[in-house]
Amino acid sequence: QVQLLESGGGSVQPGGSLRLSCTASGSIYNIYDMSWYRQAPGKERVLVAGISTGSSTNYLDSVKGRFTISRDNAKNTVYLQMNSLKPEDTAVYYCNALIRRGSWDPSNYYWGQGTQVTVSS
Repeated sequence: QVQLLESGGGSVQPGGSLRLSCTASGSIYNIYDMSWYRQAPGKERVLVAGISTGSSTNYLDSVKGRFTISRDNAKNTVYLQMNSLKPEDTAVYYCNALIRRGSWDPSNYYWGQGTQVTVSS
């Protein structure tokens, strides 16, 4: 069994900052790409930021220069530092990771349960 546990969400005023964390636990052989998605009410889930095993990163255009994704492979953890937050960043943020449970197992994508981020004055 593999679990992704997110933390760090909350409410913040416009211009503020939050740092999200997501830690993978359970039977893990290797973790490959790790990503953050978000879903606002009535909208589709979209990719916010992704990071490869080699730490190459990609970002949604609207968060470039404000958000930073990073990972700590020793801790099986991915982070999302969010600065200069705007009301339009309000959403449930989900962690996603491509994980292989054993050397002979195929890799599968796993999701966290989501953490709410609310940006409001």
